[in-house]
Amino acid sequence: MSEIVIRGARLYGEGDPVDVHVADGTIAAIGTVTASEDAEVIEADGQVLLPGFVDLHTHLREPGREDTETIDSGSAAAALGGYTAVFAMANTDPVADNAVVVEHVWRRGREVGLVDVHPVGAVTVGLKGEKLAEMGTMAKSVAGVRLFSDDGHCVADPLLMRRALEYSTALGVVVAQHAEEPRLTVGAQAHEGERAARLGYTGWPSSAEESIVARDCVLARHAGARLHICHVSTTGTVDVLGWAKGLGIDVSAEVTPHHLLLTDERLATYDPVNKVNPPLRADADVARMRRALADGVIDCVATDHAPHAVQDKDCEWAAARPGMLGLQTALSIVAETMVRPGLLDWRGVARVMSERPAEIAGLPDQGRPLAVGEPANLVLVDPDAEWTVRGAELASVAANTPYEGLRLPAVVSATLLRGRITSREGKIG
Repeated sequence: MSEIVIRGARLYGEGDPVDVHVADGTIAAIGTVTASEDAEVIEADGQVLLPGFVDLHTHLREPGREDTETIDSGSAAAALGGYTAVFAMANTDPVADNAVVVEHVWRRGREVGLVDVHPVGAVTVGLKGEKLAEMGTMAKSVAGVRLFSDDGHCVADPLLMRRALEYSTALGVVVAQHAEEPRLTVGAQAHEGERAARLGYTGWPSSAEESIVARDCVLARHAGARLHICHVSTTGTVDVLGWAKGLGIDVSAEVTPHHLLLTDERLATYDPVNKVNPPLRADADVARMRRALADGVIDCVATDHAPHAVQDKDCEWAAARPGMLGLQTALSIVAETMVRPGLLDWRGVARVMSERPAEIAGLPDQGRPLAVGEPANLVLVDPDAEWTVRGAELASVAANTPYEGLRLPAVVSATLLRGRITSREGKIG
């Protein structure tokens, strides 16, 4: 029997420190625990114990772009960031629009074994927005696909989106929309506003996101379907979500760490490391994202971890690929933007980074309470420690972090997946 004792941890950062006894993948006891001779002991010294994090939105790039990330390296980054489950987006090469590809991703995740890797199935064939992909086949495959998205592309055709939502109800799955009306973003390079105009960037209007969110909420209401909105970034989208939830529409939404911290002020450097889709928004939008996450209008944090090769970022802005790394910095950004200002306590962090995303995705063994008998998917966090971000030192193959040199709070001390240590003190396993 494998045993671990986490000694002196504060559950959810609350109350007095307690010992947590982990045996055979579950929490066996909480209180004062006498460790057996064979037990591995983790001295927590009052650190915060939370359920392992769940990321609904990450890009692992395998198959097809292993020069930027692999399931091995991405899983390592996830474990070091406190994650026990991630959802790998479908924009691989070949696209994950059939059972063969999603089963390959699922099997590779199991082989690596650092986090549970759940493949996201494409909504449309080849992400082209013309014909529905084999959603039923993917949902019923051994990968058991729960989430479908054309992320990176919007399902812009309303009839196709309506059919996808209707089909999803029969399968019991969720459609996640990359909300971007493509006719409003032709040539767009940055958030449409005073800063973009002054610096010479072609503007990306907030309405491109908001109009799709409003449309799809109405479609989901009529279909009786569950809808998830990827990477919310504008004040108007928050208003639409509040309206939709008030009507009882089954819609959930995520915000990325970078949309909680960074603003379009970063445009002044012309550094493509700051190029992302949707773009970095105005100060008022960032403030609204934080309030909406605290209030529950936005349900969870998702990284949109997007590794890119040097040649795809070290170039002129217009030619650069959008996206940035996020798995190893997500917790620290949430601590900086939400915990330090008092918008969330550590139980709130568990809600937005573990419990709610697990609920949205339908993962019965993730995001569970810290209680006896529950799966030991856990993360131990030192809330008082700080660290300096260095892209070259992160586990990802790529190094495109916008936080280079930034000193951030909160450090993951250990991550456990079903009672097995996957990361400890900044090292794997």
